[in-house]
Amino acid sequence: MRVDKFLKNSRVIKRRTVAKEACEQGRITVNGKIAKPGTEVKIGDEIYIQFGNGSLRIKVAELKDSCRKEDAATMYQVIE
Repeated sequence: MRVDKFLKNSRVIKRRTVAKEACEQGRITVNGKIAKPGTEVKIGDEIYIQFGNGSLRIKVAELKDSCRKEDAATMYQVIE
């Protein structure tokens, strides 16, 4: 699954276009490498997201093409 789609489906980032722009600006890394919007993620990958005034490191737990809002948090685990 593409990293921008994963971030949108897991509701870490609200819109896919915002996730795409964050990737293009180099603010998202997958397993320590700067991610492009089409970078494929798999279960166990570590994603680091740099927001305006903070950061978030998550580990991919599940991959779902679509899920309900209540189930979105099960797609990842927060590391820090």
